[in-house]
Amino acid sequence: MNTLPGKVQSAEAGKRGFDLNQVLTPYDIQQFINEGYEFCLRYVARGKESDSPINLKTEEAQAILSAGLALMPVQHAHPSGWTPSGTLGRSDGANASTFVNATGFPPGMNVWCDLEGVAEGTPQQPIIDYCTEWFQAVANADFVPGLYVGSPHRLLPPHFMQLPFEHYWRAYNEGLPNVAGRGYQLLQTPKPADSRIKKISFDADITQKDAKGGQVLWLAPTK
Repeated sequence: MNTLPGKVQSAEAGKRGFDLNQVLTPYDIQQFINEGYEFCLRYVARGKESDSPINLKTEEAQAILSAGLALMPVQHAHPSGWTPSGTLGRSDGANASTFVNATGFPPGMNVWCDLEGVAEGTPQQPIIDYCTEWFQAVANADFVPGLYVGSPHRLLPPHFMQLPFEHYWRAYNEGLPNVAGRGYQLLQTPKPADSRIKKISFDADITQKDAKGGQVLWLAPTK
C-alpha cells in the first residue's frame, strides 16, 4: 500500500475548508479552489457499508491533494436514533483506522469521530464509553482522534471533561456546548448562500486555535 502524498501539519487559524458526503471529481475540486477553499474533510465507512461508492477512496484522496487541498478523514455517523456503547465504539474505531490506513493516510494526523443523532433518553455513560473506546482504537493505530460534536449528542458540558480527546470540531447547530477549558479547533457553518457551487451539497468549515493552543492536524499537499 502506498502512502498518500503530503505532509502531516498543524493547520493555521483562519483557513477555510468544507466537508461533504459526495465523491469529488477533479472539476468539483477546482470549483472549491476557485472559491478560496484550502482543505477538505471526506467520509470513510463504519463497517458493512464499506463498499458504498460515496466513501473516500485512494484515487479521490490523491486527486484532492494533488490539486492543492489539505485533507482529513471523518467516519460516517450512525443513522439518527442510534444507541452508543463501549463495544460499538471499539468496533467503529477499529474500522475507521482500517479504512483510513487502507486509503493511504499516514500516522500522526486527525481522524474524526462523528457524534450526532444519538437516541433520545440515552444515558450519558454509554456515550462516554463509546467515545473513549473509539478514541483508544484509533490512537492504537497511531492516528490522532478528533471528535465532531453534532446534534443531538446528548452530552452536557461537564461530560466533555471525562473524554480523552484533544481535538474538537463543532457543528453549526445552535445551542451546542463549549468544551470546557479547551473549546474547538474547527467550526462548521452552512453552505454560503452566495456560493457558486450549486450542484454540490456541503458545509463550510474554518480552523482556529483552541483555548490551549491546539490545532487540527491535517495532511497538507506537497508543494
